[in-house]
Amino acid sequence: MQIQLNTDSHVQGDESLARWAERELRERLARFVDHVTRIEVHLRDTNAGRVSGDDKRCVLEARLAGRQPVAVSHDAGRVADALHGAAEKLGRLLDADLGRLREARRRAATLAPD
Repeated sequence: MQIQLNTDSHVQGDESLARWAERELRERLARFVDHVTRIEVHLRDTNAGRVSGDDKRCVLEARLAGRQPVAVSHDAGRVADALHGAAEKLGRLLDADLGRLREARRRAATLAPD
């Protein structure tokens, strides 16, 4: 699973942030390693550096092997909270999406003629 970090000019996207984000996502989404080929992380400050509430946004776009990409976003007051919230949403989305796929394959296998 490849992880690519993108930031706007108001979020300092240094090497330590990239390592931390990769470590967090690998830990939280480890159960999907066989299905996800790449995750693109987009971090931005929606208020362009002004301090106000939930102004940090994290968008996660997951590329699934043989499937269309899926994306989630989460807004929070801190970059870490935005990333954690988006990772939780992505985990729930992948659980549901891949669960539907497994169920469809199971049904197709039981309906297949012998």
